Amino acid sequence: MNAEKISNDQRFLRPFPSMTEAPPSANRQIARAAGTVMFAIIFGQLAGLARSMLIARSFPAIEQDAFFAANRVSETLFTLLAAGALGSAFIPTFTGFLAKNEKASAWRLASSIANLITLTLSVLGIFAAILAPQIVRYALAPGLAADLDVFSMTVALLRIQLIASVLFGLGGLVVGILNAHQIFFIPQLTIGLFRLGEIFGVLVLARWFGIYGLAWGVVIGAGLYLLIQIPTLLKQKGAYTPTLGLENPSVREVFRLMGPRVLGAAVVQLNFWVNTWLASQMTAGSVAGLQYGFSLMLMAQAVIAQSVAIAAMPTFSAQFALGKLDEMRASLASSLRGVLFFALPASLGLILLRGPIVAMLFQRGQSNAQLTAMIAWALLWYAAGLVGHSVMEVLTRAFYAQHDTKTPVIIGAIAMGLNVAFSFSFSALFAKLGWMPHGGLALANSLATALEMIVLFVTMRNRLNGINGRHLLHGLLLSLGGTLAMSAAVLLVLRFGAGLSAWLLAPIGIAAGGLAYALTMAALRVPELDVLIGALRRRLIKN
Repeated sequence: MNAEKISNDQRFLRPFPSMTEAPPSANRQIARAAGTVMFAIIFGQLAGLARSMLIARSFPAIEQDAFFAANRVSETLFTLLAAGALGSAFIPTFTGFLAKNEKASAWRLASSIANLITLTLSVLGIFAAILAPQIVRYALAPGLAADLDVFSMTVALLRIQLIASVLFGLGGLVVGILNAHQIFFIPQLTIGLFRLGEIFGVLVLARWFGIYGLAWGVVIGAGLYLLIQIPTLLKQKGAYTPTLGLENPSVREVFRLMGPRVLGAAVVQLNFWVNTWLASQMTAGSVAGLQYGFSLMLMAQAVIAQSVAIAAMPTFSAQFALGKLDEMRASLASSLRGVLFFALPASLGLILLRGPIVAMLFQRGQSNAQLTAMIAWALLWYAAGLVGHSVMEVLTRAFYAQHDTKTPVIIGAIAMGLNVAFSFSFSALFAKLGWMPHGGLALANSLATALEMIVLFVTMRNRLNGINGRHLLHGLLLSLGGTLAMSAAVLLVLRFGAGLSAWLLAPIGIAAGGLAYALTMAALRVPELDVLIGALRRRLIKN
């Protein structure tokens, strides 16, 4: 699918004409880009779903626990220095140069950051490889260290996957560069190609190397994540400079913005480490159950919110750089309303249909019935936090676009501190109630995220002197009405289709719920639905 084929009228998040709004071109730009990103993200999420299904069906639960625990280290390095940190610090600075037509300065900044990322991640990766046994035994997964074979496996998997962190770091920077140029489709295809590398590891390499083949598939996927973007990057005709640029004020500005964000990301990662640390001491499969449950929730969140947030970030940044705060307020309100339109029904739909969905995707006879039950239990509590995760995805981008990384980091750090406390208390409470305790870890994440979302929204509303609250509330109430109708339809399907296999029950439930929601939205004359249907119709005609 080509980004240029997206219709100029594809405005999923159109505000009411009566409200004070950004110029139609700004909202169209976000909506058009969001649509492009959404299709690419769907491809990536489908590839990720296929990868998860293959892993769940190919390896014992304890090996999956070892793999996901080991992956936590490389993912932490990437997240701290390349993912959220660069997205919040590099894109606003780089976009500011482009908006002012200072291309030479923009590319000098990009070169310096690329060199610094490569150097830093390489050094940290070497130290992590050397200290891998101590990391696993004391900081990451002490429960897995009780078995010498599992412990050795986890250490080896950790070391292999560290190679991917450097490739991901550079790839993440290139994603930021292309997004700043309003190029979204190719960067978002990278996730799908990364998943294809993992699938290759499961289907091919695992035949000879077992679970280690999957780890090497991660490395191959990370290489594809970077390489697929190089041709598009070269078309931007940017000049590479072999320097660290430590004397460059713009580099120092990126580091200034990154500092708080790195701290905030570290707090988030600390929560994941605590969850892994606790889950490794629970029933075998708890680490994997949390991973799969969280991934299923993130699939919906990615399609709903990340597409909008990624597309809106450059527009927010340009509006702020040019002092157009009224336009930014309207664009933010439109983005949030669109996110709520999809997130509310998706959250309740996942909760109600968690059993059939998980069984359809992961069940393989009775050989992994326990793991399937653990995934569904985690998904129940993670899905409750889908709205919070989705809204927060857009709100944080609005802060970053204003070159403010401190506020969301401070709020996030407090929320994640609560998350850690909730994790200990809720897991203990669940165990006391006789429930699977890893569900308490998922609930802790959802509750902390909801609190974080509320505080971020109030703070941004005060900063912008409002976010068109009546318009948002109206959209929220409409979506709630549709969600109630959807829930009724799903419950009827579950009641009368109890004897059906998961392969029938899940699709029928999704279709019935989706149809009920769409019909209710149409009856209520929700404008987002009209725009969505029109955009889909035009796309089908063009294709």
